[in-house]
Amino acid sequence: MLFGNEFENLRVNTHGAEINLVRGGSGRPLLLLHGYPQTHVMWHKVAPRLARHFHVVCPDLRGYGDSSKPPSAADHQPYSKRAMARDMVEVMKVLGYDEFFVAGHDRGARVTHRMALDYPETIKKACVMDIAPTYHMFKTTDQHFATGYYHWFFLIQPNGLPEHMINADPAYFLQEKMKRWSSPTAVFTDEAMAEYLRCFKNPDTVHASCEDYRAAATIDLEHDEADMRQRIACPLLVLWGAKGFVNRTYDVLATWRERAEHVEGGTLDCGHFLPEEAPDAVGDELLRFFGNP
Repeated sequence: MLFGNEFENLRVNTHGAEINLVRGGSGRPLLLLHGYPQTHVMWHKVAPRLARHFHVVCPDLRGYGDSSKPPSAADHQPYSKRAMARDMVEVMKVLGYDEFFVAGHDRGARVTHRMALDYPETIKKACVMDIAPTYHMFKTTDQHFATGYYHWFFLIQPNGLPEHMINADPAYFLQEKMKRWSSPTAVFTDEAMAEYLRCFKNPDTVHASCEDYRAAATIDLEHDEADMRQRIACPLLVLWGAKGFVNRTYDVLATWRERAEHVEGGTLDCGHFLPEEAPDAVGDELLRFFGNP
């Protein structure tokens, strides 16, 4: 078992989905959210250490891993970050928590951003990893961005085009995506990669993940525009890979300071997949940040 025997597996029903998760440890609650094209397994190098200090909850986002894949809609609302954020708040409430800490990577970081805006009384501290705000990234798109983030524009294509192409060879697509976005020295365990591939071979997962990106390019932008004057109120830690695209493209802290009241953070010596490429550094940062009341 990747997380160790101290973690247990649960399934929790929300209004819109059934969420698969593992949890372990005791103390203040800490929610860890994964990114694309992964699952909760991406936290397996970090979560056991954090569980010595926190009650750690690692779910699969709706549409990913072993969580349910609810039907989508013409406006992609079921895969909006607002819907995903509500899932997570409901999961934590079922587990007994009306307030908690949260850290998210990649897509999970975008859910974290939306959660901090929609539930300011619930999120006490938040960490986002290797992203700039979605609205900023779309609105400043140029050839450099479109080339580096080609998948954003591929996955949003309609009529099942990306699904058809990915499902022709899901192993190749997943492995190429992770290789392209990680540093040359990155090591992903065989067990973790087997889990990612097991889930990604499911055509329903591929479709749901495309819907996640379609929502990001449509309804999520509408939500962001409506909330443009609202800033994240809780303390925000921003971490990103020194060898990654985000570091080469944005003034990351300055960008987040436009969207949040209290921002700190910096680079780690890795590529995009921080919790697996630099687990010790991620653990150090999260313990420092969330360990202070």
